Amino acid sequence: MAAVSQSTSGGHSVSPSMMAEAIKAQEYLQQRIKAKTATNSFRTIPIIDLTRSFSDSLEDRQSVANEIHEACTKVGFFYITNHGISKDACDAALKLASRFFHELPQESKDAIHMKKSDQFRGYEPASFSSVVGDPTEKETKEAFNWGYEAGLDPTGGDGAYVELDGSSKGSPNQWPSEDEIPGFYKGIAEYYGEILQLCRHICRLFALSLSLPETYFERLTTHPGGIARLIRYPPSTNPKPLSELNTEEEIGLGAHTDYECFTLLLQDSNPGLEVLSPDGHWISAQPVEGGIVVNVADFLMRWTNEKYKSTVHRVVNRTERERYSIPLFFSINYDEKVETLPSCVSEENPSKFEPIAAGRYVLDRLALTVPGKY
Repeated sequence: MAAVSQSTSGGHSVSPSMMAEAIKAQEYLQQRIKAKTATNSFRTIPIIDLTRSFSDSLEDRQSVANEIHEACTKVGFFYITNHGISKDACDAALKLASRFFHELPQESKDAIHMKKSDQFRGYEPASFSSVVGDPTEKETKEAFNWGYEAGLDPTGGDGAYVELDGSSKGSPNQWPSEDEIPGFYKGIAEYYGEILQLCRHICRLFALSLSLPETYFERLTTHPGGIARLIRYPPSTNPKPLSELNTEEEIGLGAHTDYECFTLLLQDSNPGLEVLSPDGHWISAQPVEGGIVVNVADFLMRWTNEKYKSTVHRVVNRTERERYSIPLFFSINYDEKVETLPSCVSEENPSKFEPIAAGRYVLDRLALTVPGKY
């Protein structure tokens, strides 16, 4: 994948071709939500033990990659266990999420409001965005968003990081005051560093799963995109069990696919994540003890020419308790191009997707979630 030239102005100049791709993706999403087919329908989400993926034996690592291939072609979601991130680290990260929303005064949240960032970073109240791009569909979640910084990367990065818009003028992250939430940044850095390294490990497994050299994606992740979020879902005011007969009144996060390569999701013990099977059934992704959810996102779907499924999902808190989750949306370097892998195209199966600029595509997709942004 060759590097792609992008604007370094830091502004939101509209690229008609990229915006068209973003709009096309939203339309494609709606088609997938409405379409129903028995092909590759599922009722459970696979659980993959990563223990052997850390082995010195290529055979062991390949065996885990084969499980990933199976999960990605049939479901697009799977849990990972024995992934190397301790329960204490996960619990501490979820505690940080609770502290952010409960300890930080509203005026301090407003001071780092996402509307003050041209890279969609900072505090995001429920009313500010809709992941489906429909201002009439209200979402109950509130979030705090941040992205990659070299100081958060245990490797130190390569010094070449660029933002979604191609700029390299310094981190656009907006952090709360250390005085108001002592230890917040340090705690975020510790967890983010661990999850970032796990993402790189999973990249190697994805390469093996696609019959590529294990290090195939390493040159594309030297300064990767890595937007993460602390998300709070308030208790339901009218809890309803998951049922085909329900009309959802309180959507935490609307039906969508993720934009980047893949997502790692840490969730607390309260259920809420629901995954759409191709036959139109919503499947509850119940929390698994010690497990982290992995799901294929649009870049990986495009890379594999739809061999791997970027599956529609949503969040509905059906409980009377708060729910917290921490997704990290892992991307290749934002100044790279996403185009179908040569091993996934042929004369009989040509590429279904045009090459896209990684950062610009994500930026335009994010812009569509905020009414009036474009």
